[in-house]
Amino acid sequence: MAPGAHTVAVIGTGKIGELMLSGLLRAGWPVDRLLATTRRQSRAEEIATRYGVRVVENLAAVAEADVLAVSVKPQDADALFDEIGPKVPADKLVVSLCAGLPTNFFARRLPEGTPVVRVMTNTPALVDEAMTAISAGVHATATHLALAEEMFRPLGATIRVPESQQDAVTALSGSGPAYFYLLVEAMVDAGILLGLPRQVAHELIVQTAIGSAVMLRDSGEHPVKLREAVTSPAGTTISAIRELENHGVRAALLAALEAARDRAREIAAQND
Repeated sequence: MAPGAHTVAVIGTGKIGELMLSGLLRAGWPVDRLLATTRRQSRAEEIATRYGVRVVENLAAVAEADVLAVSVKPQDADALFDEIGPKVPADKLVVSLCAGLPTNFFARRLPEGTPVVRVMTNTPALVDEAMTAISAGVHATATHLALAEEMFRPLGATIRVPESQQDAVTALSGSGPAYFYLLVEAMVDAGILLGLPRQVAHELIVQTAIGSAVMLRDSGEHPVKLREAVTSPAGTTISAIRELENHGVRAALLAALEAARDRAREIAAQND
């Protein structure tokens, strides 16, 4: 699909919606094939000025666009679909970026047969390094999935998963950047404790993180093998890893991801 073959409306242009909008523009999507909606006039003016995209009311977006990319907060989705649900033609593709909301949430509020694709992306979309997981609703076809992939591929990597796995995806990669930032923050503080200037510690850790990620992606090696390559007998690394294990870092990560997964399920239940 060539960029701009479909008109896309981003419904609710908050942080994630703006990431998607800017990614489509970077991918060569014509500005006149993009629409945006917002709740606040000041935000509408900001989006229009920054991207040159036409900002319209929700119902106008429904009427004009071929694809509705819904990027509102989960708690706002019910009110939105009370407004637009009955007006959405059954041949429009609805792409949901609403964390925690299953496709059947939308199916109950849309005309019978409307295709819905559920998407979970993450904030590295800002630098075209997102991880985006895509799942088909009951009425979404391979063509709809391919269109969703074409929209999100410019933001980074995409993967198709069964919708039953989306809560786990939310916990792992949707929230994942925050875990890495927290780890980097802690390591920078440790560098300061060890006597390094903050900026030096920051540069050391950030480049180490980038290099390690590239090796994980490109080497094809299991992370255990890559870790073992750094961990010499009776050396500094194994001493550090022993302390991490003593403090239950692995168990803490498992518990943290389970908590995020469970919260995603709670959000779905609250909006059922």
